[in-house]
Amino acid sequence: MTTRATTPMAIRAEGQKAPSIWRAPELSMRWWPVFLRNLLVWRKLAIPSLVGNIAEPLMWLLAFGYGMGALIGQVTVDGVQVPYILFLASGSICMSAMNAASFEALYSAFSRMHVQKTWDGIMNAPVNLDNIVLAEMLWAAFKSLFTVTAILGVMLALGISYSPKLVLAWLVLAGVGITFSCVALIFNALAKGYDFFTYYFTLFLTPMMFLSGIFFPLDQLPPLVRAVSHWLPLTNAVALVRPLFMDQWPIDWLRPLLVLVGFTVGGFWIALALTRKRFQG
Repeated sequence: MTTRATTPMAIRAEGQKAPSIWRAPELSMRWWPVFLRNLLVWRKLAIPSLVGNIAEPLMWLLAFGYGMGALIGQVTVDGVQVPYILFLASGSICMSAMNAASFEALYSAFSRMHVQKTWDGIMNAPVNLDNIVLAEMLWAAFKSLFTVTAILGVMLALGISYSPKLVLAWLVLAGVGITFSCVALIFNALAKGYDFFTYYFTLFLTPMMFLSGIFFPLDQLPPLVRAVSHWLPLTNAVALVRPLFMDQWPIDWLRPLLVLVGFTVGGFWIALALTRKRFQG
């Protein structure tokens, strides 16, 4: 009994045309063992990982929130005066979700894909590449949610906000982690080494931190820059989360939500296509 060869090398050997890298995702529940494998490996390092992930955002919060907040006082958001510490906290937690998801989907995923060759080993089992990419995306999003949950707990302990709507903010932040995991996996597929990720952080994430209304209101930006900022995923994440911290409902929630969904779907599709291309090469 023989089986039909389906590997890229076998396809080329038989003269068959390789399937398009842009084809629809071929997904099943076989992503779950890959996700569980990452969880079992990571749980031994959960505490050091937690400390490392929340130390930097908490330093930003304490230094700028309380230090600069004492000089600034209050900030106007949609006609409402709020303490600067609340303004900063509601933005910085979105930044933390972005950074945590990006680090995991870049450095850790690249190590498993390229350095350790873990993905190659997994594909010897009946698990296809599409499910591995999906598992890595969901795993990075989980790590992001783990981080923001810890930070949110510290913010509650500091009394920054006690709004019941923080439960919904937590769900939105889970979606933010998924969005940035998808975008980061694009660069993971393109990278030849760890140094490549410097471009992503320097040219994309860092400018977005200062153009998304985290540290100061968007109306302080020049009109052209503000127009560009409105289409950034971090800006739209802050637009959904900040009102919930203020115990308000987002006034215009549909547009930010659609922008985040667009980045998520488009990012995952492109990341999957580029990853397929990498493994076909």
